[in-house]
Amino acid sequence: MAPKPAPREKRIVVALGGNASYPPTIRGTANEQLAIMAGLCEHLVRIIQLGYKLVLTHGNGPVVGNILFRMARTATELPPMPMDVCVAHSQGGMGYMFQQSFTNTLHKHSITTPTCSVVTQVEVDPNDPAFSSPTKPVGRFFAEAEARRMQEETGWMFVEDSGRGWRRVVASPTPQSIVDLAAIEALLSANVIPIAAGGGGIPVVRLSSGEWEGVPAVIDKDLTSALLAAAINADTLLLVTGIERVAIDFGKPTQRFLDAMTVAEAARYLEEGQFPPGSMGPKIRAAINYLEQGGKLVLITSLERAFDAVEGRAGTRITA
Repeated sequence: MAPKPAPREKRIVVALGGNASYPPTIRGTANEQLAIMAGLCEHLVRIIQLGYKLVLTHGNGPVVGNILFRMARTATELPPMPMDVCVAHSQGGMGYMFQQSFTNTLHKHSITTPTCSVVTQVEVDPNDPAFSSPTKPVGRFFAEAEARRMQEETGWMFVEDSGRGWRRVVASPTPQSIVDLAAIEALLSANVIPIAAGGGGIPVVRLSSGEWEGVPAVIDKDLTSALLAAAINADTLLLVTGIERVAIDFGKPTQRFLDAMTVAEAARYLEEGQFPPGSMGPKIRAAINYLEQGGKLVLITSLERAFDAVEGRAGTRITA
């Protein structure tokens, strides 16, 4: 009798938003961020204990915004770095903090699986229309007068954001491929937890010579997470947000939370304007992209209910 094939490993990509590890309520010290990340990792350990091989991605909006702001304030004394390098700075710093927090949390639970942060480049199209119409807010809020002064001094573009103040906006091109995919796959094969594509990845374009070159942009981390999940044949894409379930008619008397959607229903709701670009829209678009590329399951829920969502007891489930 032929031996039974070994069971296929289960892979899950968990995408955390930038505000999850850097909420607007903190001063932004390293100790504050490390403490928050330790709490995040406690939730993720429970998913690992279910037998999943996990890949962690994360946003970087508040952090990269602070890096850019810091450079603007010191530009007369130190030459500012281009935006792709700033994304790399945020990726490396946040990746180190997540790596240390995850390692410590795993040790506390007697799990010996190592973690590794990957400085990840993501290819974008140099002709993407996003470069001529920057829309992605990064960094802190400013009063209008200060925003206009900084715009004159730096050439940055600012927009008013939902009545909360003015924020810098940058290009957000669509991710095309994960340049460092082989490194992420090698880590997974070696039973290492990769922390990858932080902040949506470092945006790069391929030159006619075949070389890579960075470009000024910040890629949407949910779209990159969907691309990565499809590329590594992940079983599940878990998009962590501030609410337990997705709702239609949000904020209206007819508001209704959704336990499940098909990809066709998600696309229809997106077309109807149920999921605005500034809130749930990118997550729904990412879910559709992943499922249309052969993905199996998308979960959208809060971090506190992430384990329950994987177990089928919480969150919104989107399937093909």
